[in-house]
Amino acid sequence: MNDHLHDPAEALLERVTRLRERVALLVEHRTAGDPTADDPLRGLYLSEEAVRHHLHATPAPPFPDGTGDDGTGDDDEPPGDRLGPLARRLGLRPLEVSVLLVALAPDLDRSFEPLYGYLNDDVGRRRATTGLALDLCGAPVHRPEVRAVFHPSAPLRSLALLDVDEPERPFLSRSLRVPGRLLAHLLGDDTPDPSLTGRVRPLTVPSTADTPGDDTFTGRLAARLAAAPLTVYLREHREGEGLAHAARALPDGALHYVPRGPHTGEPLAALLREARLRDRAVVVSPLPDDPGALVRALSVPDVPVVFTGSRPYDPQWCDHDPLVLDAPRLGAGAVDTWAAALDDGAEPGARTGTSAGPSGPLGFDLAATVAPYHLSTDRVARAVRAARRLAAFDGTALTPGHLRLAARQQSTSGLEQHARRIRPAVTWDDLVLPEAPLDQLRELARRARHRDRVLGDWRLSAGGGRGRGVLGLFAGESGTGKTLSAEVVAAELGLDLYVVSLSSIVDKYVGETEKNLERVFSEADRTDAVLLFDEADAVFGKRSEVKDAHDRYANMESAYLLQRLESFDGIALLTTNLRANIDEAFTRRLDLVVDFPFPDAGQRLALWRHSLSRVPCADGVDAHGVARDFELAGGSIRSAVVTAAYAAADRGGPVSTADLLEGARREYRKAGRLVPGEGTW
Repeated sequence: MNDHLHDPAEALLERVTRLRERVALLVEHRTAGDPTADDPLRGLYLSEEAVRHHLHATPAPPFPDGTGDDGTGDDDEPPGDRLGPLARRLGLRPLEVSVLLVALAPDLDRSFEPLYGYLNDDVGRRRATTGLALDLCGAPVHRPEVRAVFHPSAPLRSLALLDVDEPERPFLSRSLRVPGRLLAHLLGDDTPDPSLTGRVRPLTVPSTADTPGDDTFTGRLAARLAAAPLTVYLREHREGEGLAHAARALPDGALHYVPRGPHTGEPLAALLREARLRDRAVVVSPLPDDPGALVRALSVPDVPVVFTGSRPYDPQWCDHDPLVLDAPRLGAGAVDTWAAALDDGAEPGARTGTSAGPSGPLGFDLAATVAPYHLSTDRVARAVRAARRLAAFDGTALTPGHLRLAARQQSTSGLEQHARRIRPAVTWDDLVLPEAPLDQLRELARRARHRDRVLGDWRLSAGGGRGRGVLGLFAGESGTGKTLSAEVVAAELGLDLYVVSLSSIVDKYVGETEKNLERVFSEADRTDAVLLFDEADAVFGKRSEVKDAHDRYANMESAYLLQRLESFDGIALLTTNLRANIDEAFTRRLDLVVDFPFPDAGQRLALWRHSLSRVPCADGVDAHGVARDFELAGGSIRSAVVTAAYAAADRGGPVSTADLLEGARREYRKAGRLVPGEGTW
């Protein structure tokens, strides 16, 4: 046999050629007793002779066996044929395969159109009808089991392999049509259905660094999915975890379907048909807010489907419950995944490998740079591409700053509904603090960077459903650097800082404050960001003795916060001017409490000099005096410098000592304090 017959299109054409023999036999049978066979207008009108023929004729099909065998059995499959293997996968009977072949023949060979028009007794009906298909298959049209082939619940229609048009016509004259996607597949074209464009994407298999060490979970899941088609729901803690495990558990080529909201209008029948045609599993991620209809429609017995989402499984989603599993956590900053993404498309001499340290090809420590980020494999690849574009725009080599900015862009967040985002633009050099609080702040950054290794890989978590969050309290007087320190910690980690707006959290209605806080915590759990509760004593205050309903509900709010902090997985910082007002139960759950002391004279001088470092100053400007005589915190010192700078800018000269003195006095008056040496300086 010629090699060209191994092509699916040639194999299907050979099947159609065999069908032509049956069509010829049926035409010959009809012509033998039809007095109008030679009439060129046959099928356009009914003559009296034709009416008498139809009244007295008792036609019998030329295939009295009634088996529906048209030569499509296994022994007759041409090399490269796709119809036979598809029929076996879907459990189609020989009659159903024959009907499919009859229906698709005019789409493959247009010479069938006039033949079908003749056999339909209507030159305008050039597609096969249900009656013609059964005649060509040698199946008696009066048998219920034969007619059931075209029932909506039968395989041909329920699997979206055959369309029966014109339901208003009598049963035997309804037109049959094979969807274009099925015909394209049988011809060897695996381009997805156009209705799935933008919704189906290849499922990328992540590196081993993207999954837990021994990989036992994905191994068991892969074995279970390989044994038989199964519907699975993987509940993920953070976006991308379930998708990563599903990708490793499923064979290459699985279809990743991304819903676009409620399932109304979703091409779910086309999706399932695509999976059946290509013998692929389907991964649906992420689930929409109301996934019930979607889960019900895709929970079928013959296609492996894996749903991933963060919502708890609801039995109302589906009558037949899927296998519900909790997806194990992914390690943060999987350096192998980032290194592989950086190697993809890189020059041979710029390969990073898996241990790119400060002296490696990148010139910086890749592991330390990406440690704070919990991104799935596809998000890592997108972040790397974005970082390269940023570096090209800057005209420089790839830097940690490019990677961090791109990673932040991939960590989507809904926190801005309840918090104000700050893009950190400060460094450790901007902090003027004693050594003790500085060391604690650096320790806080280390905890945030290595928490997955210490609490996860080394199993030092306290258990009991506790999260891996990092919680810190910054306590000190106003202006001592608490908020600035939070921004520096966020900058050190390469994360955005979200300052929670209490006005959008606290609600006068019972229970609403807790709901708003839950939204904030839930979003922070799945976002790579630092959460800052400024003036935290307004929310995390002490519980009091219950004397009325107000006390009771206030205590309920505190109790909720205590429970929620236990399971929190993000990074949260609290600031307060009144540490004594923070409930002791909250303090016990904190990783670090950093006390910000009021600056002494030496630190005040350093603060004045730091604030003046970029300000034009007159010769002989003396900050020693104002630092010694005015006891101001760092925030007030900055405000005093701003006041002095405006005064200098107004007169068009540099800042003088008198300007600094007036700025310091202004801050004393704002605070209602007695100005030292008023009128005698």
